Amino acid sequence: MANQRMQAYYDVLHRTPKPIGFDGKISEIFGESVFHMGVMQEYLPSEAYKSMKRVVQDGTQLDRKMADQVASAMKDWAITKGATHYTHWFQPLTGSTAEKHDAFFKPTGPGRAIERFDGDLLVQQEPDASSFPNGGIRNTFEARGYTAWDPSSPAFVIDKTLCIPTIFIAYTGEALDYKMPLLKALHAINEATVDVCQYFDKNVKKTTATLGWEQEYFLVDKALFNARPDLMMTGRALFGHASAKGQQLDDHYFGSITARVTAFMREFETEAIRLGIPVTTRHNEVAPNQFECAPIFEECNLANDHNLLLMDILEKVARKHDFRVLLHEKPFAGVNGSGKHNNWSLSTDTGVNLLAPGKNPKSNLQFLTFFVNTIKAIHDNADLLRAAIAGAGNDHRLGANEAPPAIISAFIGSQLTDLLDKIEKNVKAGKMTPEDKTELKLNIGKIPQILLDNTDRNRTSPFAFTGNKFEFRAVGSSANCSSAMIVLNTIMAKQLKDFKVNVDARIKKGDGKDEAILKELQKLIKESKKIRFEGNGYGEEWVKEAKKRGLSNLKDTPRALQVWGDKKVAKLFNDMNVLSPIELEARQEIEFENYVYKIQIEARVIGEMAQNFIVPAAVNYQNKLIENVRGLTEILGAKAGKEAAKGQIDIISRISKHLNQMKEIGDKMLIARKAANQIEDMEKKAIAYCDTVRIHFDEIRYNVDKLELLIDDEEWRLPKFREMLFTR
Repeated sequence: MANQRMQAYYDVLHRTPKPIGFDGKISEIFGESVFHMGVMQEYLPSEAYKSMKRVVQDGTQLDRKMADQVASAMKDWAITKGATHYTHWFQPLTGSTAEKHDAFFKPTGPGRAIERFDGDLLVQQEPDASSFPNGGIRNTFEARGYTAWDPSSPAFVIDKTLCIPTIFIAYTGEALDYKMPLLKALHAINEATVDVCQYFDKNVKKTTATLGWEQEYFLVDKALFNARPDLMMTGRALFGHASAKGQQLDDHYFGSITARVTAFMREFETEAIRLGIPVTTRHNEVAPNQFECAPIFEECNLANDHNLLLMDILEKVARKHDFRVLLHEKPFAGVNGSGKHNNWSLSTDTGVNLLAPGKNPKSNLQFLTFFVNTIKAIHDNADLLRAAIAGAGNDHRLGANEAPPAIISAFIGSQLTDLLDKIEKNVKAGKMTPEDKTELKLNIGKIPQILLDNTDRNRTSPFAFTGNKFEFRAVGSSANCSSAMIVLNTIMAKQLKDFKVNVDARIKKGDGKDEAILKELQKLIKESKKIRFEGNGYGEEWVKEAKKRGLSNLKDTPRALQVWGDKKVAKLFNDMNVLSPIELEARQEIEFENYVYKIQIEARVIGEMAQNFIVPAAVNYQNKLIENVRGLTEILGAKAGKEAAKGQIDIISRISKHLNQMKEIGDKMLIARKAANQIEDMEKKAIAYCDTVRIHFDEIRYNVDKLELLIDDEEWRLPKFREMLFTR
């Protein structure tokens, strides 16, 4: 083969689908690698099983004796699954998961040993915390950190290792992970939601925030991936001219899935099902070689663990099928990027979805209560929600006419809009008359009929109501769902607490319960009206309209992350006992740092690829053309030769032009990067990288992509979009 790119493409053409593994009923293997309550009942003594049930359902503590019994049973079960090691599986602030494996092994004498795993090892471990992001909470030399078992998320076996989901905290007690604040946020919303549910049903003792994520991703052949340093280092193609055919025909969306991709999907789904991840949906997405999978809704903490686990499974299985998975929000310019829609709702232990309309005025008043409070929480904390989904990758996707804009708004549909308008106008300031009550109850009672498949879906809305849940569409494909879920559940808990206080105050002043609720809802509807938007979020008209309404448009990550430093935000998280001011400040610092490093890496890769790939290809091809022009002039004479080589001379000139511009802009970027690196304050450094370094990326890319079109295909070493997006 002529070069690395052509060899890679040759390898792709000779790929064959790997054999498909499990062919039986999926239901027969669901959760077989999970130490769930059914397995516990089989392996644990009755008393220990009951204790674990209380721990999982009520959050009670497990005493040491019971912990030893659970650990022993967990080890015995894991060994039957082939496990030789165990690990505390946790979520540091790196964006991925972490694990340190230890063997079930203890020497007992010369040539003798036993498998050992007791309660102490189950409940707590001490991994080195010095090299994980901590945002200034710890000094580098202070290495101690602890992982502590989260029994609400069941242990599982993967790759012959027992994985125990845990939180991760500093020696001084601060959270160094995503799971601990998520658990605190879920505790807060449970308490607040139960209190409000008591207005409608005294039997409600517990509520659960549920999450259903939709994971989008790209597949690229491994050989082509390995021939692209930018994909390997950054997860996205920093250069690459758009393919003549992209997604404009919409022929990939929901199209038939090729044999090789189907084989990959079946294997990763089988692995997911064994680990209790209830994946049920798969399909081709809009862009070529882009796909999506989605599970059934689960409890929020478990759903998040399952999403992180699935992202890991995707990558492992993809390698076996000679693919690489791209979870970056915008791997390829010119086609749609990837998101991870977070579908969120609230349910009760009595089996009620609090965001699903009911069958009578009473149940629908309950629905409206939680529905309107959600909109108010979004209204009051829109910037915080924007900060929760901020990231260098998501900056390429948000507002790019393929994903929701950076302006946070809520879509609820025309029918619910009409209903809220009626409530806003009809609730009287004073005592409600029987006629007022009847009229409102009639309107509220019509919700089940009105909401029969309630509304068309607005894909341009960051936060859309879709019948019995809200869909937070702006979350990026590579994100840990916890970031968005911590914020959403915390702001909702705060809003419900405030609602309860205000309704109780109205009742104390003499309003009936329903009147008090309706009057408070009317107030919330008025106060949150500007966050509701039913139109096209992609249009420039919405940007202008949002500005008139006073809504923020935080277009880049550094500006969005500044929200974490707001005193009101610190008070919110502290009051709700989710994040202390120290923890919040640390997270902001980590996010700024993460942004800087990602843009810094991209800038360095751009410089290296330009020098090592683009310049040699351009010069080599230019030399070929120059030799050809020289030959023509020698044979035909100077004048005739020059006329004959006019087109080639033009190409030589254009190559030089784009090379020079690429070099000039690259030098500017290098100077800006060196200047930014001298800034010690991480917030200022992030802004400098955004405003003075990143701005050169597209300019350099423009010239490189023009060179791609001009230079001989044989000379161009980088796999092209048409190859990466259309190989099977």
